[in-house]
Amino acid sequence: MKSHRHLLALALALLVCQSSFAWQSPAAAIGVIPAPQRAFAHTNTKDPELLDAPFFPKQNWFKRHLAEPMPSVEMRGVSKFDDFVAEGKLELSLRSYLQLVLANNVDIDIQRLNIEITRNSITRAYAPFDPFFTGNFTSTRTKTQSTSQLEGANTLNQLSQPMNFAYVQTLDNGLQYTAGFTASKISTNNSFSFFNPALNAQMSASFVMPLLRNRGREVNRLPITIARSRLKISNENFLNTLLTLISNAENAYWDLLGGRETLRVQEKALELSAEALKRSKKELELGAISPLDIYQPEANYASSEIQVLQARYRLQQFEDSLRRQMGADLDVKYRNMPIVLTETPLPPNDDKEIDREAAVSKAVRLRPDLRATLERISQDDLVLKQSSNALRPDLGLRGTYTSTGRGGDFFSRNGSDVTVVRGGFPDALDQVFGFNFPIYQFGLTLRLPIRDRAAAANYADAVLVKRQDTLSRRSLEQTIRQQVLNAASQVESSKASVKLAAVARDLAQKQLDAEQKKYDLGTSVIFFVLDAQTRLVNAEAQLVNTTIQYRRNQITMLRVTGDLLEDRGIQIQ
Repeated sequence: MKSHRHLLALALALLVCQSSFAWQSPAAAIGVIPAPQRAFAHTNTKDPELLDAPFFPKQNWFKRHLAEPMPSVEMRGVSKFDDFVAEGKLELSLRSYLQLVLANNVDIDIQRLNIEITRNSITRAYAPFDPFFTGNFTSTRTKTQSTSQLEGANTLNQLSQPMNFAYVQTLDNGLQYTAGFTASKISTNNSFSFFNPALNAQMSASFVMPLLRNRGREVNRLPITIARSRLKISNENFLNTLLTLISNAENAYWDLLGGRETLRVQEKALELSAEALKRSKKELELGAISPLDIYQPEANYASSEIQVLQARYRLQQFEDSLRRQMGADLDVKYRNMPIVLTETPLPPNDDKEIDREAAVSKAVRLRPDLRATLERISQDDLVLKQSSNALRPDLGLRGTYTSTGRGGDFFSRNGSDVTVVRGGFPDALDQVFGFNFPIYQFGLTLRLPIRDRAAAANYADAVLVKRQDTLSRRSLEQTIRQQVLNAASQVESSKASVKLAAVARDLAQKQLDAEQKKYDLGTSVIFFVLDAQTRLVNAEAQLVNTTIQYRRNQITMLRVTGDLLEDRGIQIQ
C-alpha cells in the first residue's frame, strides 16, 4: 500500500505539472477570445475570432466539462422604440426607421448568427494542435496450476497492477511528441522470484517528425487559414444579404408612404364625387336636369367609395409589413401604435444624368458578392496546397528515449539461506531519473503511395473548382454590369416619368377647372365634368405611383452598386 501511495502521488504531481506548464497549443499562444456577445466569452481580447477553451486544471475547465448547464435561449424584447414616440405616435424618418430595422429585424439577427457559426469553425480548426492526456490502470489477479517444479509454487498466485499515462500534442510544424510514464507492481508466490513484489517504473519521450507530407507550419495551418477565409466569405455574404434586407425594408417605408398618398388622392376623389352628386341632386330637385342624368354622378360616387375602401385595406397591409420589418409587431405596446412618416415623396429635382461607367466601376469595387467570389478564389489556392500536400509520400523521422528502473523487496538466495533486502518504489524512481538503464531508438517510416487515385481526384477537383470560381467571377462581373445599366435606365426612366406625370396632373387640373366653368355657364354637361374629375384623380394617382417607383428604383440602384449601406450611414461592426 505504501508503494501504491508513492505511485499515485507521483502520477498526480506529473499530471499537474504537465497540465499547468508550458506546451500551450497554438490557439493559447495567440490568445483566444470570442466576441463579447458570444457564448463562452473569454477575458482576453487578442483574438476575438476564437472561443474560450480553458486548460486543465483551471476552475473554468471543470465548469465547462463537468458542470456546464444546458443553455437557455431567451428572446430579447424590441429596443429603441421609445426614442421615437411622441404624443402616443411613432414618428419615423427614413433614418430612424432604418435604426429600428437594424436593432429589431429578426431576419438580420438570423444572418448574424450564421456568421458566428462560421467563426466557430476557426476554433475547431485548431483542434489538431490541442494536447490530450491518457491514463490507464488495471488490476489482475491470476491463479494457475503449476505444471513444473520450476514455477516455484504448487499453485501459482500472481497480482499484476500496471498503470500508465501519457501527454500527447502535435505542434503546428507537424512535430508530434509524447511524454509518458509507466509503473507496475507484480506480486507472486513464486519462490524463485528475486523481487517480490516487483515494482517497475519507466519514463519515455518520443516524437514523430514528418519530412515530406504535412511538413511545416504553412501546410499544417492551412485548415485554420481556410476557416478564416470562409469567415471572410461569410461576412461578405452577410453584407450582400443585408443589402437585400435593407432595400426590402426601405421599400416597405415608401410603399406605406405611397399607400397614404394614394388614400389621400382617393379621398379627394370621393369628395369631388360627393360634391358633384350633391349638386346634381339639387339640380334634379329644381328640374334643371333629367332624372336620367343623376345615375352617372351616383355611379361615380359609388366607384369612389370602393376605391377609398380598397386603398384603406392596402394601406393596412403596408403598415403591417412596415411593423414586421422593424419588429413593432413583437410588442403589444407598439403593435397598434399610430405611425407618422416624416419623409415626403417629392418629385426629383436632380437633372444630372447617371455616369453609367462610373457606377459600374463602383459596383465592381463595392459589391460584397463579388468580393466573396474573389475570396473564394483565394481559398481555392489554399485547397490546392492541401491537395498537393496529400500527393506527397509520407516520410517521417521518429525517435524514442526510455529510462527504466526496478524496485521492491529483493530476495538473495544462497543455497537454503535467503536474505531479504527491503526496497520500494523510490528505488525504481531513483534508477529511472538516474538514467542508468536507457533505451534509445531512431527510425524512418515511409508510406509510399504506389497509386493514389483518391488524392489525384481530389487535386483534379481542386483545379476544376478554381477554374469554375474564376469563370463565376467573370459571369458575376457581367451580371453586375447588366444590373447597374438596367438600374440606371430605370432611374432615368422613372425620373422622366415623374416629370411627365406632374405635367399631366397640372393639365388635368386645368381641364377640370375649364369643364367646371363651362358647366357653370351652361355650355357643357355633367358627364364631361365627371370625366375630367376622373382624369384628374388618375393623373394624381399616376404621379404618386411614379414618384414612389422612382424612390424604389433609386434603392435598387444603390443596392446593385453596393452603395446602399454607406449611403444610409449603416456601419457593420
